[in-house]
Amino acid sequence: MKDLLSLIAIALTFIAYIPYIVSTYKGQTKPHTFSWIIWGLTTFIVFLAQLADKGGVGAWPIGVSGIITFYVAWLAWQHKADSDISRIDWAFFIIALLSLPFWYFSSDPLWAVIILTTIDTLGFGPTLRKAYYAPYDEQILFYALFAIRNLFATLALEHYSLTTVLFPVVTGAGCLLVILLLAIQRSRLDKVVKK
Repeated sequence: MKDLLSLIAIALTFIAYIPYIVSTYKGQTKPHTFSWIIWGLTTFIVFLAQLADKGGVGAWPIGVSGIITFYVAWLAWQHKADSDISRIDWAFFIIALLSLPFWYFSSDPLWAVIILTTIDTLGFGPTLRKAYYAPYDEQILFYALFAIRNLFATLALEHYSLTTVLFPVVTGAGCLLVILLLAIQRSRLDKVVKK
């Protein structure tokens, strides 16, 4: 059963990413480059921590997502989608890198996951700012699929602990927040246009 849940989560990862990537190629979606770099880094390191804490097949959707996330970051950079990189973006990136030695010295993947989940959540900042000012530059369906994917990834975990569960639950909630903000801002803009 866990294998099936993991396969569903991986399938949802591809289902979410393919239209997002195509839309980015077409210039319709303009991902924030540094958000995606931060998310790729944090996601892949969390995948490694989940494996270390015996997350099993439930960790694989996070690993697949980390690799594809790096690709979206590269794609955003190539297409110069949104490369407004602030000092806070650099700070998040450096803190994400520093989580690795912290994990190494503490010998506890939980601390790395706590740090990376916090950074990943803060990585939503530039995207939330952009969603507020340009709500049609992001896709609601993408974030909805990822919220659902994170539910399946959590259910597929072979070992439940704060180390294995924290990241997918919190990032799923972050996706729901992006959806809410996009919906509110699109509705507000549509009302302004109709006037």
